[in-house]
Amino acid sequence: MNFSVLMSIYERENPKYFESALESILNQDLLPSEIVIVKDGPLTKNLDDVLTIYSQKYLALFHTISLPQNVGLGESLRVGVLNCKYDIVARMDSDDICHTERFKRQIEFLENNPHIDVVGSWIAEFEHSPNRVTSIRKVPTIHENIRDYAKFRNPINHMTVVFRKEAILKSGNYQVFSSFEDYYLWVRMLLSGIRFANIHETLVFVRIEDSMFNRRKGIEYLRKEIRFHKKMFTLGFITYREFLRNIAVRIPVRLVNTNFLKILYKKFARR
Repeated sequence: MNFSVLMSIYERENPKYFESALESILNQDLLPSEIVIVKDGPLTKNLDDVLTIYSQKYLALFHTISLPQNVGLGESLRVGVLNCKYDIVARMDSDDICHTERFKRQIEFLENNPHIDVVGSWIAEFEHSPNRVTSIRKVPTIHENIRDYAKFRNPINHMTVVFRKEAILKSGNYQVFSSFEDYYLWVRMLLSGIRFANIHETLVFVRIEDSMFNRRKGIEYLRKEIRFHKKMFTLGFITYREFLRNIAVRIPVRLVNTNFLKILYKKFARR
């Protein structure tokens, strides 16, 4: 089965991490038919150099889209989806590492389950080396449990997702919703009857650094979170009581310091 890999990259990414991510795609047991890279605004010279080397080495595989300015993840992925040639699209972040069997497992799953349009997996989080995993983020595996889980937390590890392009477009594609572009898409898809699954295996290794925790705390992030959960309520995805519960739980979490937030994530949000 032909399929695309979709990745967005912007100027603050680490060139070494970007190279590792590309290598993990190219070392798959099942290779993609194309790799779509969306440059979300101008990149640094080092990032451009990495992309040039791989694009020239695998000329027929890489398709690069250059946006004139940084527009954010939601808009860059919206453009990327529209430029993917194939109906099956695998998302990949520019600093993570795929298990060598990731695409094989997920593509086979979609082939064997034509009623499923979105499939993700668990992730292994690491700080310095993928050989030193610090935590596993497990998510529900069957559609009904995914839908219930989505009322409180994001039920899909975005960097693991493989989806049918037609289902994404049917639900309005990625849209701008700062910090919640993927979660917003899943909610709209669930409301439209699209069916989800997660494979109960770790298929992507994800870098965890202090910068991730710094982005997920503070008043500004809390405002974005409240705005998103209010959106879920206005869409009819959650009740007002569920909205109040979600916010009440999150307020203290977003106002603690980074070290304490890391402890909370590892103790309550990971396994």
